[in-house]
Amino acid sequence: MKQSTLPRVTVIGAGMILHDQILPSLYHLQHQGRIGDIHICGTRVSSIKALLKSARFKKGFPGQSFTPYPDPSSYDASKSYPDLYKTVLQEAPDQGFTIIAVPDQLHYEMTLAALEFNQHICVVKPLVLRYQEAETIARVAREKGLFVGVEYHKRFDHRAVMARKAYREGRLGDFRLAQAQMHEPWYYRDSNFQHWFTCEETDMFTYVGCHYVDQVAFITGLRPVAVSVYGIPDSFPNGNKGYLWTDARILWENGACLNVVNAMGSPNAAAGANFQGLTMWGAGQDDGTMLVHSDQYRGMKHSYTTSAGGPGDTVYAEPNPDYMQLLELGGGRLTPVGYGYRSIEAIINACIQVEKRGDIAARQAEIDLIDQEGIVATPKNSNYNELVIEAGRLSILAGGREVAIFYEPFPQVDFKTYKQEMA
Repeated sequence: MKQSTLPRVTVIGAGMILHDQILPSLYHLQHQGRIGDIHICGTRVSSIKALLKSARFKKGFPGQSFTPYPDPSSYDASKSYPDLYKTVLQEAPDQGFTIIAVPDQLHYEMTLAALEFNQHICVVKPLVLRYQEAETIARVAREKGLFVGVEYHKRFDHRAVMARKAYREGRLGDFRLAQAQMHEPWYYRDSNFQHWFTCEETDMFTYVGCHYVDQVAFITGLRPVAVSVYGIPDSFPNGNKGYLWTDARILWENGACLNVVNAMGSPNAAAGANFQGLTMWGAGQDDGTMLVHSDQYRGMKHSYTTSAGGPGDTVYAEPNPDYMQLLELGGGRLTPVGYGYRSIEAIINACIQVEKRGDIAARQAEIDLIDQEGIVATPKNSNYNELVIEAGRLSILAGGREVAIFYEPFPQVDFKTYKQEMA
């Protein structure tokens, strides 16, 4: 068989986000002739086997598959292979593309490993949990002329792009207050989350609240300056405890305030796949301004004869046509549409564009242009997210104490101090 001259894509991680968003997007890009072979590395045979046997992919993307690691035909299904990704990366060709879709606390070491083997990279959000880690990734990647994109897919929701344009034209005034929420369904507690989503490692604000911090910054261009996060521990079925309910307050450099509530607690019987949205209020010259994105309700109502049978599937449903849908648009296959697909496509396009520039200096110049444009999230243009996450983790582990973000003389976070009022 003739080897493809198109860039190979290696995916590290074989969980929910790969099944729902990443793999359908990659199959579509492969069908279009924009990427080459797909290699997927998980830690267990069971997760790989589920992807290989998926009727959704066999029917929707006929004739397409991937090279599996661990290969079910030659690996012990009773064992776990947490370091297999290193072998897979070692075998990857230079300047290939790697997608990292694993628990948050593993992003840093795996991203550095991919950079060591000269890979352009897409990392699911958040990039890492500490600012200095993001800076190290940005430095190493630029030195090698390699592109790293962070998959904040809400940047590719057209309503967010519309809001960004309107705000920067001055039509939404000056941001003052905002409220956001993203509550994932209760059944997530029964999944693999219960093995890694512990109080010591992460929390709901870090995991999904970061979407709305990034979105407010993406829209306004403002920087966050203080964070406080209150978390409520709750138990998973296996007994592990996680911060499954969080309430965060983020202050911005213009004095504005964003409140974000997150939970792994949306009712399984609820009509939407989750509960999410953003409301912002601003001050115009002579009147107030408002932005309301009701993201869990996209204007569709369906009532079926039966539910589809999956976790959280209901007879009455309010589907989301905007995030990620696989539609029959001809050609005997399914076509992914929505901002979930657009996000993967944009990052892959950025990888292709950087790689086409040839030598390191030209690739660095292209990376700088993408950083400055600020549409695709990169370690450089979205590092305020790492500052917020680092401050948030410090806060939640201290019972919600406010943590300040400093940008001068160098970016850092620390507990906020208050001047005592004079009597």
